[in-house]
Amino acid sequence: TGFADRQIAKQLRAAEIAPQSPGAGASSEEEYMGGPVKEKDIRRLRKKIGLRPFVKQIDTLPAEFPAETNYLYLTYSGIEDDVLLAGNGDVKSDVDLVPAKEKSRIVVLGCGCYRIGSSVEFDWCSVSCIKTLRSLGHEAIVINCNPETVSTDFDESDRLYFEELSHEVVMDITELEQPAGVVVSVGGQTPNNLAMGLHQNGIKVLGTHVDSIDMCENRFRFSKLCDSLGIDQPEWAEFTTVDEAFHFAKRAGFPCLVRPSYVLSGAAMRVVDSNEELERFLRDAAVVSRDYPVVISKYISGAKEVELDAVGSNGEIINYAIAEHVENAGVHSGDASLLLPAQKLFVETHRRVKSIGQKICRALKISGPFNIQFMCKENEVMVIECNLRASRSLPFISKTYNVNFISIA
Repeated sequence: TGFADRQIAKQLRAAEIAPQSPGAGASSEEEYMGGPVKEKDIRRLRKKIGLRPFVKQIDTLPAEFPAETNYLYLTYSGIEDDVLLAGNGDVKSDVDLVPAKEKSRIVVLGCGCYRIGSSVEFDWCSVSCIKTLRSLGHEAIVINCNPETVSTDFDESDRLYFEELSHEVVMDITELEQPAGVVVSVGGQTPNNLAMGLHQNGIKVLGTHVDSIDMCENRFRFSKLCDSLGIDQPEWAEFTTVDEAFHFAKRAGFPCLVRPSYVLSGAAMRVVDSNEELERFLRDAAVVSRDYPVVISKYISGAKEVELDAVGSNGEIINYAIAEHVENAGVHSGDASLLLPAQKLFVETHRRVKSIGQKICRALKISGPFNIQFMCKENEVMVIECNLRASRSLPFISKTYNVNFISIA
């Protein structure tokens, strides 16, 4: 089953980790206090006994010359690190170590393996971010596990960790490297999902505050925000049981749009047209969860979908672009055809899209790239969702306008 903290936690019974004895001086946040064993409990025990992975270089010239590459990986099959690491303090070793540069280190989380919903567009964003950081005098440390990407080329970054994008791995690397911060907004949904866990463990997430990211990813919180700002959105409700979803659909009528929280680029998001479709989708997709709310909203038939891609700085939009979908709302942006600049929008629709974008930007104090999706019909503009990260359309916008939005961010 593997040796990840998460996998080990699943295999252990609660009784196998003794709760901290009274008077030991440990807080409930630091010590296991009973109940189901979680990933953080295994991590705490690992650190307590000094069990941590070592950093090794990938030797591209085995047995010919000493390895001096910046290709790195983590392994428990080692007794020393191949590189100097800030988290280790003064490292003493008999092997020739490659010293870390004397400048601020920034970790950039890549997009991971290519799959539906995460592809080369996010790698372009990652590479643009890396180049900008290095041009500003920072040391760029990349975590990515896709050999087909440009971000994993040997000359793109100062250090490349060829590792998976998981909470455990990113925490291990950041504790060893001690970076000034971590960029989660250029690799798509996968690194964005790690933001809250990193923040809760004391890792500085650069750009927009993590609570604002959670407010957008959590469908219920975002819908409440729109209500408080007076921003139009389709009639909606949160549900944690199937019966609640049926009750809303009966009241609002079909079609309905079901939107889970923290999903990869619209994965598990579906337009349903009947009770049978709704029941089948909720059963097969297993999206009903008390951990993260699911929102169901009225779907507006025949509406045009419009996207706003922008870069914010402390709550103010400093550059933006509005794209228009050829297909009506309901076709995911990864499959849709986009017109840039928008060709068939009313002037008032364009004005309202920008105004709503600025209102959300200020409310969330956005600093970095973001994307808002709208449904527009006869000058009525309603918000679908907001992503506080680079979207897949950002590279195309940057190239069309000859303005690198990531460099600006």
